[in-house]
Amino acid sequence: MKLIRISTICVAMLIAVVGSAFAGVKTDYDKGADFSRYKTYSWQKVNVKNPLWVSRIQDAVDSQLSAKGWRRVDEGGDASLVASCTTQTERTLQTFYDGMGGGWGWRRFGGGGFGSATTTEQDYKEGTLVVDIFDASSKQLLWRGDATGTVNGNPDKQQKNLDKEVQKMFKKFPPKSKA
Repeated sequence: MKLIRISTICVAMLIAVVGSAFAGVKTDYDKGADFSRYKTYSWQKVNVKNPLWVSRIQDAVDSQLSAKGWRRVDEGGDASLVASCTTQTERTLQTFYDGMGGGWGWRRFGGGGFGSATTTEQDYKEGTLVVDIFDASSKQLLWRGDATGTVNGNPDKQQKNLDKEVQKMFKKFPPKSKA
């Protein structure tokens, strides 16, 4: 009985690790850009299906940029920001085993030990937020951050997740100049 609990815990941990391996935050930037030149920014566009999220995304990003010394202006900033949020339905397979598997259980406990496995399919929503920062005059992409994760139906939890992921996204912003 103890072995069954341990193997169930191991399977659950493996699923959690594999599931989280595909989620997370990534950033990239123009290695030749001098980010010390940029002090102000203007929002150009936020592409989302739900208009309630426009201000939520802007507020989360504004908070991080403000903490880095950047200032939002309505028009004419040194940099221009564009954000896009997409969702898609993903499917996962989860297999749970009960009982002992063939050979190992046979040798260890001196008999039978064959178990069964049940596999279920589960659909879940995955969301991706991409934030692009462009040089306002040249229109060249300076920096890109993207965060991907599971979306649940609770707007309050989604807001907390948004804030946390945007904070991770801007953790090392602005990039240090190589010069």
